[in-house]
Amino acid sequence: MSNPNLFFSTPVWVSTINNYKETNEKIYHYIKNLQNEDNKGIIRSNVKGWHSNNFNLEDENVIEFINLISPNINNVLNDMNWDISKQRAKISAMWAIINIGGASNSRHHHGNSDISAAYYVRAPKNCGEIVFYDPRPAPVYFHPLSTKPNSLNAMQNAVNPVEGGLVLFPSYLDHSVNPNLSNEERIVISFNLNLVRK
Repeated sequence: MSNPNLFFSTPVWVSTINNYKETNEKIYHYIKNLQNEDNKGIIRSNVKGWHSNNFNLEDENVIEFINLISPNINNVLNDMNWDISKQRAKISAMWAIINIGGASNSRHHHGNSDISAAYYVRAPKNCGEIVFYDPRPAPVYFHPLSTKPNSLNAMQNAVNPVEGGLVLFPSYLDHSVNPNLSNEERIVISFNLNLVRK
């Protein structure tokens, strides 16, 4: 019996950052200050939730956060076998979303980027999973019934957020966020990363 070759697999990297609490508190206050300065925010994929403008990537709290997650980003670059001698990884944009009281995010993707991310600063119970959708167009139109979903037949997969959790995924991958059914804030930092020629 032979095992299947997984051609054109879609990776999603899920990890929990070690020693995240101190940095989380600093970036939490940075985000809440942004919200206090602009409580309307902007509208992107957010439904009822608050979406910040882009972070100042030179702010010391943001730099500390990027340093915290950099090893995980490097793991992705290594897994993808991208040539970092000829390209450098650059975060092109970073922002926060606060969902509470049934707020959610509609299905979307982050075009014109290579890797996108969700990092959870606050993740109470039942605050809304991030849902990923099969990016291949053909199975959307027709697929056989299965007894239960697995890594070969699932049309959707979800990741339950945890505080200090980091989810990295190809930017072309459609995703949405289920409603926050808790009475507490779900706070996520998202960003896009591009490989830029040196």
